[in-house]
Amino acid sequence: MPIGTSNQKIAGLGTHHIAVQTQDYAESIAFYTEVMGMAQTAEFSAGGRRICLLDIGDGSHLELFEPIPGTSPSGDADGNVVFHFALATSDIEAALERVRAAGMEITVELKTADLGPLNVSIAFFKGPGGEVVEFFQVNN
Repeated sequence: MPIGTSNQKIAGLGTHHIAVQTQDYAESIAFYTEVMGMAQTAEFSAGGRRICLLDIGDGSHLELFEPIPGTSPSGDADGNVVFHFALATSDIEAALERVRAAGMEITVELKTADLGPLNVSIAFFKGPGGEVVEFFQVNN
């Protein structure tokens, strides 16, 4: 399929964000905003820590996670600093049912979340190689 054409299987599919565990939350935000020129679009809390969404510049985002209080900021249980990647979609229900029908393990069922200025619907699944993928839909 030529570059620039629409995905014919999942409506509105595109990269929304890449989630990264920081070692120093404030330092990471400063670097990505001041040095890299990314704009902060939302900041919220989940699981007792702050999370920041930064617009990379093309509408996709970098999601920075504050280290979990009282733990080493070395990533997840396996030491990974990239937690998951998120794909934007305009029809999250159909997208989720498509991967479910393909036999993928749904790890977080469809739910809505209020992320400060954003109200979103999200769901997570494991891809064929064990990678964690999030579907992300901004609700109007």
